[in-house]
Amino acid sequence: MMKHRIERRPRRSRGRAPRPLPALVALLVAALVLAGCGSGGTNSAAAPTVGIPPAASAAPGATAPASALALQQQFVQVVKQVGPAVVLIRTREGLGSGVIFDAKGDVVTNNHVVDNSDSFQVTLANGRQYQARLVGTFAADDLAVLHIDTGGLHPAAFADSSRLAVGDVALAIGNPLGLQSSVTEGIVSALGRTVNEDNGVALPNVIQTSAPINPGNSGGALVNLEGQVIGIPTLAATDPQLGGGAAAGIGFAIPSNTVRDIASQLVRSGKVTNSHRAFLGVSVAATTSGGTLVTGVQAGSPAAKAGIQTGELITEVDGNATPDPGTLADVLAGLDPGRAVTVAVVRADGSSRQVRVTLGQNPG
Repeated sequence: MMKHRIERRPRRSRGRAPRPLPALVALLVAALVLAGCGSGGTNSAAAPTVGIPPAASAAPGATAPASALALQQQFVQVVKQVGPAVVLIRTREGLGSGVIFDAKGDVVTNNHVVDNSDSFQVTLANGRQYQARLVGTFAADDLAVLHIDTGGLHPAAFADSSRLAVGDVALAIGNPLGLQSSVTEGIVSALGRTVNEDNGVALPNVIQTSAPINPGNSGGALVNLEGQVIGIPTLAATDPQLGGGAAAGIGFAIPSNTVRDIASQLVRSGKVTNSHRAFLGVSVAATTSGGTLVTGVQAGSPAAKAGIQTGELITEVDGNATPDPGTLADVLAGLDPGRAVTVAVVRADGSSRQVRVTLGQNPG
């Protein structure tokens, strides 16, 4: 999250309307004289009536097609329907968004919105504010759940994200730059993307959208034209050629099916017991040796049980090359817990070996 300041430019003072120029008055008088409206004698011909020419008929206003008006009205209806379910989340680190998950007061958001904070304030769309407590987090999918003690909430409806198609209209509702209840629109640009966050977390099967995703949108709602949440906006693509600035029109959202599954587990038990995410159990770092360096092995993890050791390079997992930590995370994100895979390892002395690993559940 990022903190932003919005500056307003001073309004220009409004002066009185300018007076008619003397030259213009003179031209009008001259025109009247030439037309026979000057003072004349008895021999003067009857002067025709001269006045200001009638104004041209005003062009009829453009009429929007009925289909366009219907689409516009649908946009308005969706915002009215979903807006009350989108909240502003304030922490010591900054601002973010959230979505009311159920009528009991549970709010789903991104893990990075609440990470490293122990105090949370939730502001509803109607302006009411509540202190919230953290129910649970799952960093592997960048999701978290907060709880507020109040009634009369309007939970969001969640769509089946497996039925999405590229080209579907999508509206992003959130609090970009702290501007509460802001709406942007776009389409579903792609499906099934795997993207990496700055902390090395790989998010599989995310939705790519052209709806602008700005700082503060994180944790809000990406919705369809039926007023259902199809995803949780999480991050925008960055362009290294722009100095790491956001790439316009490329944002990513966690699909609603993942959100419902993980949030339900957090609400039920405060933790995720079935992550659907493979877990190897190693800490890694980048190298220039064509593999990912193992810098640590968690005790009791699948890697430890298979005999993978600190200082070794992981070069392949299940036949997929792993030249860097991001690629290793991508590969693991596409594998299921409990699956037995072959991991290619290079020892510190340069010799290579292959080990059989049964992947575990990602604990987040």
